[in-house]
Amino acid sequence: MESVKDKFLRYISVDTASDPDSDTQPSTNKQYNLLNMLAQELKAMGVKDASVDEFGYLMATIPSNLGQDGATVPTIGFIAHVDTAPDASGAGIKPKFFDNYDGSDIVVNSERGVILTTEEFPELLNYKGDTIITTDGTTLLGADDKAGVAEIMSAAEYLMNHPEFPHGEIKIGFTPDEEIGRGVDKFDVKRFGAQYAYTLDGGQIGELEYENFNAAGAKIYIQGRNIHPGYAKNKMVNAIILAAELNSLLPVDQRPEFTSGYEGFFHVVRLDGTVEQAMIQYIIRDHDMKRFEDKKCLLEECITFMNKKYGTGTLRLEMKDQYYNMRKEVEPHYHVVEKAIKAMEMAGITPLIKPIRGGTDGARLSFMGLPCPNIFAGGHNFHGKLEYVPVKSMEKASEVILNIVKLYSGK
Repeated sequence: MESVKDKFLRYISVDTASDPDSDTQPSTNKQYNLLNMLAQELKAMGVKDASVDEFGYLMATIPSNLGQDGATVPTIGFIAHVDTAPDASGAGIKPKFFDNYDGSDIVVNSERGVILTTEEFPELLNYKGDTIITTDGTTLLGADDKAGVAEIMSAAEYLMNHPEFPHGEIKIGFTPDEEIGRGVDKFDVKRFGAQYAYTLDGGQIGELEYENFNAAGAKIYIQGRNIHPGYAKNKMVNAIILAAELNSLLPVDQRPEFTSGYEGFFHVVRLDGTVEQAMIQYIIRDHDMKRFEDKKCLLEECITFMNKKYGTGTLRLEMKDQYYNMRKEVEPHYHVVEKAIKAMEMAGITPLIKPIRGGTDGARLSFMGLPCPNIFAGGHNFHGKLEYVPVKSMEKASEVILNIVKLYSGK
């Protein structure tokens, strides 16, 4: 069998960045390159029905080997996304390896000053003796979520090579465009056919989440008035300055860099502009529904205030809810969480149950009728040049998948 590490390295060599400005599904055709590769690998393992549909969803089934005993065993799914975030380049990834990590600072790229220090990233010290894979300091790594993809593929290969391992029917799903909030827009839960599922899309080893943010996205379009700066007094309205003023009205302590745990935030993710026109974009997050709605109301009130100050229609808001806290849909099926806890303990892992400060495909799938908590994939510092993943964490995630399968089999 190919190691989970080698699978991961092959998968990150394929550029699969999604594109928020595209209106296609998937948003980039290059995601098909990895999806089709995975489908062929599954077929080569003996998973006969692996296929990729027109919307970029790969679905596959590993049939039960329990005979009549399997009739009462629920069908379990495992899901990961193939796209990487557009925040940093996902092309030409050149991984670096730090074997038998000794607990010192990791110099990722000395020329660019990209360094993983134990002072800033103390969690590194948890991985002494492990092999740590980093970027070369010029791209992201893609552990979000190709670590999850590799872990599911490794577990699938094990099951296909070990027919003595007891399991019910297993569903595998790989999705596109999760990083831009469209991962399950056209996911057919009925066709997928699982009763319960798990996303492999979390961070450090042991993470288990069945709570996530309520989420909204907001774009504010600002109309300025461009006048020659030599004659601009009392006439010019600079759209860039108005964007900065709007941002200053939002509470500083509710920015992501000042929040943790259950605290929500306003996160400005984009600003494009000239004097004449500008656009500022936010994501809004909170675990509590009331606080979530309060945040959206505050943004609306700020825009109303500025339109009174600068004239009706100067600022125009487009805001849309993206996903909601899955806890409401998962808790009635809490056994899915209990199985994951037990599976981690069987692997010698201490479960870290906490709210995820983000969202996964599983959050939306839970509201679509497929309870779907989230399990660690092992990576850290996603979406940037400081991303890394310990190899042992990926190996343990694949082991946890197999333990969940075994627990549901009742054997």
